[in-house]
Amino acid sequence: MENLVKVKIMSFKSEVKKEILIQGKDKEMLNLTKKWMERAGKLKYSYHFEWMGRPIIQHPQDMIAAQQLIWDVKPDLIIETGIARGGSLIFYASLLELISQSGKNKKAKVLGIDIEIRKNNLRYIKEHPMFKRINLIEGPSTNKKIYEKVYKFSKKFKKIMVFLDSNHTGKHVFDELEIYAKLVTKNSYCIVFDTIIEDLPKVYGKNRSWGKNDNPKSALKKYLEKIRQKSFFDLKKQKINFKIDKAIESQILISVAPGGFLKRL
Repeated sequence: MENLVKVKIMSFKSEVKKEILIQGKDKEMLNLTKKWMERAGKLKYSYHFEWMGRPIIQHPQDMIAAQQLIWDVKPDLIIETGIARGGSLIFYASLLELISQSGKNKKAKVLGIDIEIRKNNLRYIKEHPMFKRINLIEGPSTNKKIYEKVYKFSKKFKKIMVFLDSNHTGKHVFDELEIYAKLVTKNSYCIVFDTIIEDLPKVYGKNRSWGKNDNPKSALKKYLEKIRQKSFFDLKKQKINFKIDKAIESQILISVAPGGFLKRL
């Protein structure tokens, strides 16, 4: 009976994979998604959600994707640059807390880095029940003193996942990729948010320091080209290699991180 159930589950998952591939190539669906994303951006859609009482400033679809990856990988350390109001930190911490209830990674942590952690946000984060799984570092994520603290903190962890969501200029994201992607362990992920900037009309970059050809997607392209042309190594002297996991994008369709889900091979 148990084997029959497993076979049915595997059959269902196989069917879903095929449907996702079809969905990701459906031109009508992709065009509708593009139009929806443009309209949602104007309405500040991603600002309208909370997780366990804190603003998360994410699309629910990206949250679901992150949840799937975190459950599959079961990292014992999640690093996030750009914590905003702390909602995503609490989201990741709550998932690690749930995973710990199954007996896995009981000491798992989330490490948040931000150039400025505002006092009001810091107070709410510290008062939250999930703060027990959160550590914070204040300062520029690309500053040597800051990332050396991150390197030191990360040494004791075996499975590491990274989310980059701070300054969205091409240079800053490229620098973050060079600094933090090397911490991602094999078969885990580096997720680069707001690659969507490249795909939206120029008006979305108005009054911003980033825009067309100067954003997370352009940084990602430059980084991937660099590691393809020359061998780069992580802190344990192992070669770094990533691929864009397009299956996730085909699955959720609505995302601020198209082409931004990097899986380390």
